[in-house]
Amino acid sequence: MVDERFAGTPDAVCDGGDLDCGSGLLLIIRRAMQPLANGGVLEVRSRESSVAVDLPAWCRLVGHALVADTPGDGGSTSYFVKKKGADADLGADLARTRDHVWTVRVRSTEAMQARAYVRNHAFAIGQPASLDTEDAAPSAVEYVLAALAGCLAVGLRWRASKRSIEVFDLEVSLKARIDNLLVFLGVEDDGHPGVSQVEGSLFIDADADDDVLEELWRETFARSPVRHTLGREVPIRIERKTL
Repeated sequence: MVDERFAGTPDAVCDGGDLDCGSGLLLIIRRAMQPLANGGVLEVRSRESSVAVDLPAWCRLVGHALVADTPGDGGSTSYFVKKKGADADLGADLARTRDHVWTVRVRSTEAMQARAYVRNHAFAIGQPASLDTEDAAPSAVEYVLAALAGCLAVGLRWRASKRSIEVFDLEVSLKARIDNLLVFLGVEDDGHPGVSQVEGSLFIDADADDDVLEELWRETFARSPVRHTLGREVPIRIERKTL
């Protein structure tokens, strides 16, 4: 860590909030540095403690100079990075990020159970849509709702962190109705077995005015990957293969 303060005025500022270097912060930094002239200084604001180690290491790797760091407001730290030169790989890395393919493998383990494997994680999945309160694992539909709520909750907290807004408590509560579960069971044919509507509430206690929180919530909702996945028809093609 550089033990000095930056006395000048940075040429640009970007705020990563709670985002760490492995979760997209470096792309944000590189995109913010792109229009700067060689020798220009970017102020990177971050509340994530691991950035203090990872950002200097990245600067040494690519040749930029970390000229100073100083404490900021709301528990953030400002890092001042002097640009080395053009980032020739930025376009390719942005394209790889846009084109990234998310993968999951799910293996049936017993009659009404399955196990999902995602990166370095594994978790149990119960029936597609169960009404039993004593199931050993959440149903697939419940995972879908949890994914939406989690995407919104984490996204909102991250956007709040970019404004140095302290969030004391945050909860997203969702409920959904399936159009006709009897279609899944093969008892009826009318309607469809999917979720027909999702309703819910956001509960948040934060150090910000209501209009600011409303603005952050609207942006979070508008940019949620899971919300956009559920809110439009997505082509699904799954090829059957024999083991």
